[in-house]
Amino acid sequence: MKVLISEDDRSIQKTIASHLDSMGLEVIVTSDGREALKVLQENVPDIVITDIVMPYTSGLELIGLIKSNISRTIPIMVLSAIDEEDTVMIAFKLGADDFITKPFELPELTVRVNRLLQMAKAKA
Repeated sequence: MKVLISEDDRSIQKTIASHLDSMGLEVIVTSDGREALKVLQENVPDIVITDIVMPYTSGLELIGLIKSNISRTIPIMVLSAIDEEDTVMIAFKLGADDFITKPFELPELTVRVNRLLQMAKAKA
């Protein structure tokens, strides 16, 4: 199964990518929403993990564009240091399926990614 990570923090990118790779997943990493959209037009993943605050296209914009232009069924996880209730609610209204606040623990990420992968399989 394939996971797209859109995260501008290189250390978080590496941590998540390495962990998901160790789970046997194919990982595609982008640094901003604009780059993620380019990847999505050529290579639709099974799930998307995105930060909110990124250059060019924010994670919230990315969620809206994915759900309206690419696929309504791709499960999306938001990973963000912003945990304000309004931001979380906007993410869910736009179509996010999960929201994890940074910092996070890898075991929690594993459980949540597995749940989203099950959702992706069920929608396929």
